[in-house]
Amino acid sequence: MTLAQSDQHILWMRRAIEVASAYPEDVPVGAVVYGPDGQELGAAGNEREATGDPTGHAEILALRRAAVIAGTWRLEGCTLVVTLEPCTMCAGALVLARVATLVFGAWEPKTGAVGSLWDVVRDRRLNHRPEVYSGVLEAECAALLRDFFR
Repeated sequence: MTLAQSDQHILWMRRAIEVASAYPEDVPVGAVVYGPDGQELGAAGNEREATGDPTGHAEILALRRAAVIAGTWRLEGCTLVVTLEPCTMCAGALVLARVATLVFGAWEPKTGAVGSLWDVVRDRRLNHRPEVYSGVLEAECAALLRDFFR
């Protein structure tokens, strides 16, 4: 990763943290999808509690919103930035959406599917495998969760 990439990932993660903080009624996870040109296409926090929807994870909602703006479900060349390691549902969704790059903050040892429990995004049997950058602003992202569960 280049220094410019690292700086961009940090900037984008700060935005994801901001998004997570805007959803105080649910586990604070923020996700933002950026287009190939760096334009923000979709952002969301967890909305499971607000909507009663078990699929209301931040990543799923951000991918849906980005697809509307992009005009296609194929989010090729896009980057998904999320404060917490995605679960199996979200990891599968970003693979199916053809997201090029995943950037995440805190590891999720209980449900993580990008290296903690499973590694869905790097499974060689799948037809698409995004580039992954983990641990970006990890301490800040983990603090959101610790504070919420206190």
